[in-house]
Amino acid sequence: MRLFIALVLMVVAACAGAEPVDAVLQQARANKEPLLATLKDLVSVESGSRDSEGLSKLAALIAARFRQLGAEVELVEPANIYKMEDTPASIGKMVRATFKGSGKKKLLLIAHMDTVYLRGMLARQPFRVDGERAYGLGIADDKQGIAVILHMIAMLKSLGFAEYGTLTALINADEEISSPGSRSLIARLGKEHDATLSFESSRVEADKLALATAGIASVVLRVQGKASHAGSSPERGVNALYELSHQILQMRDLSDRSTGVKMNWTVARAGTNRNVIPELAEATADVRVLRVADYDGVERAVRERIKKQLIPEAKVEMLFERRRPPLEASSASAAMAKHAQSIYRELGMELVVDTVAEGGGTDAAFAALETKNAVVERFGLRGYGAHSTEDEYVLVSSIEPRLYLLARMIMDISQGNSP
Repeated sequence: MRLFIALVLMVVAACAGAEPVDAVLQQARANKEPLLATLKDLVSVESGSRDSEGLSKLAALIAARFRQLGAEVELVEPANIYKMEDTPASIGKMVRATFKGSGKKKLLLIAHMDTVYLRGMLARQPFRVDGERAYGLGIADDKQGIAVILHMIAMLKSLGFAEYGTLTALINADEEISSPGSRSLIARLGKEHDATLSFESSRVEADKLALATAGIASVVLRVQGKASHAGSSPERGVNALYELSHQILQMRDLSDRSTGVKMNWTVARAGTNRNVIPELAEATADVRVLRVADYDGVERAVRERIKKQLIPEAKVEMLFERRRPPLEASSASAAMAKHAQSIYRELGMELVVDTVAEGGGTDAAFAALETKNAVVERFGLRGYGAHSTEDEYVLVSSIEPRLYLLARMIMDISQGNSP
């Protein structure tokens, strides 16, 4: 067995950028059907971000799978919780699995188990395989990421490879609500590890990795007015809805295409009855940035604008929440992604590397917050329809190449064959 392992490692070292390493490719093929079975198990447990029962059940399932692979497993209680307006009182536990090897490199693998769906929605789209598509709620975002990590580690175990120093997998349960309970741990682990691989899904339309993701913030405006009868004495009131409308309209131009800043008003509410001048009104805007520094500019602009009121008697309050930082492309991340492209070419496939964020934010940004080490996103399967109750799926054909890529990446980084 030792001779076989040595031969595999010699072939891996010699074949980078050439033909695929047969032993690794065979393991990727052998894990295709088992990975689909794992996906069925994961998708069949409903695990919305606020579903404590479902999250506990799924965490136990994931922890058991990691233990079967030989990991030291810990169920981690959220700590140093970053409170936001929508942060629930109870946040699900994280699963932290640690594998100790014979080498020096420390590698972090991250994915999340929570979904945006409510209990009962699974019945509308249960797990099923239809041709090249495997369907299910949360299958692309992000249960495929958990399955890929589990089966990539199973491949390394079958190959007898353990030349990493530490291989850490962290599966959190609050990504869809901006990771209030896991962000501090992800940032610390990102700093402690030599590289972070994040397992959000790639795209159906383009096989890709991402070096950048958007930062996400929110603006909440609250207007306090004064109620009165809308028919007999509207002049006695202070119309909070009028003031809110004025504020929204005067802040409709804060997006900046040249810098990638996006600010869009998305939710508003006001009033209680048709015949009552509204006393209270509230609106929320979604904000996206590509650089951490851009948050300051947006917040400063909003605070300056709200000073210009339509109704002086109204009271306008603003809350600016920095929910998630952007992941900014780095030279270390670019070098690691370039090596991933060379591995993909062993399969005769091209891997796109995005250096500019598409608009979505992920936990990879927290992993990069306190380090200059490589952090690369979208190592997961190619997927489509995230946050959709109708057509969320992953491409079955992406399982083998992605497993091959991941196993080869871990082997090369561990052996010092990757930047």
